[in-house]
Amino acid sequence: MPDGEQITPKNNIFLTGQEAAEKALLDAYNSNKLHNSWLISGVKGIGKATLAYRFARFLLDEKRRVFSPASSLATDPGSPSNTLITSNSHPDFKIIERDFIETDRKKVIKAIKDGAALDDSELKGLKRSSVIRIDDVRGINEFLAKKSSADGWRVVIIDSIDDMNAASANALLKILEEPPAKSILLLISHNVGQLLPTIRSRCTKLVLKPLSDNIVASLLRRYRPDLDESTVKGLAEIAGGSIGKALNYADCGALERYRGLKDIIGAGDRFKLRDMLNWVDAAVASEESFDLASELVLKYCSDHILTSRDIEETARAWENAVKVLRQTDSLNMDKKETLINIIGGLCKVM
Repeated sequence: MPDGEQITPKNNIFLTGQEAAEKALLDAYNSNKLHNSWLISGVKGIGKATLAYRFARFLLDEKRRVFSPASSLATDPGSPSNTLITSNSHPDFKIIERDFIETDRKKVIKAIKDGAALDDSELKGLKRSSVIRIDDVRGINEFLAKKSSADGWRVVIIDSIDDMNAASANALLKILEEPPAKSILLLISHNVGQLLPTIRSRCTKLVLKPLSDNIVASLLRRYRPDLDESTVKGLAEIAGGSIGKALNYADCGALERYRGLKDIIGAGDRFKLRDMLNWVDAAVASEESFDLASELVLKYCSDHILTSRDIEETARAWENAVKVLRQTDSLNMDKKETLINIIGGLCKVM
């Protein structure tokens, strides 16, 4: 992968740590009884979308035009079908995700018309809508109604189904009820419990497990070779089995901030007020920084609750932190005061 290119499921052909899920898909294919709809679930950043793209590449590979048993989902990275999927221009492949908001969508369209398509860093800076629109879901019907380019499979990835509102979910349900032959829908979910039971019941479920710390560390070495070993191990420990989260943490300095929080709370009643204020000031510098700080505070609680002086009191403090942090935006609460109160309370009980 070229230096500086953003790692995404679309351009990443490498997947490790999800061998059981890969085998389930391969066994279903080899049995020639592949279900039309798959619900791929698990926490964010563990390879769900990467696995979905990997299976899409496998099904749309030129070698799969005539059925034959396979021993692996691996395909040639430079094959014509893989190139088309990476550029989102394969006629038998469709990705459904939150679209850009209207103003930014116009920027993308204009750039394409001008022959100067936006690169990954520019696209990353654009804003997306809060939900997957119903019109995008209806577009699946139009896509599946067309005959495949080589009388083969047609593959749709929805990343993620959690982003659908009620109207979009109901439109998808109608598609799941009567999917066309040789069509595969791969639905990605980070929180499967919130989906409509009728959607869950119509899909074959594939639950991906969090990655081990060793695998997260090995992937960090692969994707961030500039990191020193201490940072790699530290990030792996706080990433919760998610390489996606570990990479994000590496890029935003989360490990240093987590260690700073650990020193403050670990000091208990003897914490230094200046250290806390400096930490909180950095945390409220931006919306993204506050979201990260909130995540790290809750993570510290969950990681250390069993070693606190009073487990029940710490559990109550954690529940209160969850509640208050969720209310901060909706009630327009002072973010700095919120963090000071939460961290100060944790210093007393932990």
